[in-house]
Amino acid sequence: MPRLVLGIFVWLVFAVGAHAQQRFDFSAPLMGTTFHISLHAESQGKAETAADAAFQRIAALNAIFSDYEPNSELMKLCHTAPGQPFKASAELFDLVSRSVEISRLTAGAFDITSGNLTKLWRRAKRLQKLPPADRLQQALAATNWQAVQLDTKAQTITLTKPGMLLDLGGIAKGRAADEGLRVLRQHGLTRAIVMAGGDIAIGDSPPGQDAWEIKLRTFTKPAPNAEEAMETTRLKNCAVSTSGDLYQFIEIDGARYSHIVSPRTGLGLTERIACSVIAPDCTTSDAMATAMCVLGREKGMAAAAKLPGVSVKFAVP
Repeated sequence: MPRLVLGIFVWLVFAVGAHAQQRFDFSAPLMGTTFHISLHAESQGKAETAADAAFQRIAALNAIFSDYEPNSELMKLCHTAPGQPFKASAELFDLVSRSVEISRLTAGAFDITSGNLTKLWRRAKRLQKLPPADRLQQALAATNWQAVQLDTKAQTITLTKPGMLLDLGGIAKGRAADEGLRVLRQHGLTRAIVMAGGDIAIGDSPPGQDAWEIKLRTFTKPAPNAEEAMETTRLKNCAVSTSGDLYQFIEIDGARYSHIVSPRTGLGLTERIACSVIAPDCTTSDAMATAMCVLGREKGMAAAAKLPGVSVKFAVP
């Protein structure tokens, strides 16, 4: 049976190849979702040891990147006074640096400084009521990716705007999937995939196969009569992410809003759209999938064309 992951079907085929490798599946609740690992190994013991190490690495990254954990490194950065350099770990500095690069590439469609907007929108969804105009303007005023200063030599991050709040939710799961796959490879298990919601980091192909078979959604009719056309692609040693409002949305005052917040308006997207991004790594595919939905098809395709090895597939009604 195929496993559905936010618009991505992955056919996980049990295989016994020339090296007598069997498929093993593991899952763990992490980063507000469920991480799934599927790998091929010669023994259950080796598979369990590697999967456990991968999950431990992901949990350690959550302690760095989380905006839910009050004592995470990210929250310590956000609580630093404006203009005060914050000495960051290698993991946090690297991910924030990558985020700023993608913000520049997408003209701010991807913006990790939109944490205040994210908090407001979570509350709006809970109350089923749009944010007050004054609070929305305050949150927008504290959102600007260009106000993040990076000192590579000192490995410091400086937030220059008062009240700025970072949210790595649009890129951290992709990075965690990359790291999970890296750990599996360190244990000698290269025929594996790591799935985090709509993000999949893909390693070597399964035994006897030339790639992993992935099915991407190409069209969705409005609920409740959801019908899907799927496009099959075969992938290995890359990543794919899907983002959009196909499942996560809310209606307020007769308007449909996505869970994806536009850094420009501070509100959930109102245009129905979903996008799958194939990239060399899951960090890139995760962030770009979110940005593509904000940019829309034309501008999104133009931005994606600037990144080598990146391809984009939009799904619209």
